[in-house]
Amino acid sequence: MDSTSIELPGSKVTAVEIDGDTVRVVFEPAYLVKSMTGSVERTRWWQDGALVFEEARLDDEAGLPEFPAECRGGDVGENVYTYRDMIPVPLASRGRAHCVLKFDDERLIRIEAGGVRLEMVAVPKYIEHLRPE
Repeated sequence: MDSTSIELPGSKVTAVEIDGDTVRVVFEPAYLVKSMTGSVERTRWWQDGALVFEEARLDDEAGLPEFPAECRGGDVGENVYTYRDMIPVPLASRGRAHCVLKFDDERLIRIEAGGVRLEMVAVPKYIEHLRPE
């Protein structure tokens, strides 16, 4: 089965936007990895986008990182699934959602929400092939 996912380590977060109970984590760019059925090779791409949380609560008690900031990894969860260091593309889910994204300065973006979706902008741009060693 063909699959695409955002690799959180290395992706750049440029903003956290809050509008009422909606929180958007903006990636400019997010780095994607695509794999194709039957191939051992994968490809790397970049694309801008946002992880959008509805009915959300942002925990900013410890303070947000200074943006832009390079993500060092973290967890994104929806209902019973937790994705470590990646986000599946596409992603749209109602129900319990959360994320904890880590940054160099030990700061975190921590969100609890009632739904999550991924909004990607334009089309992905090719970077390279990833060949097994």
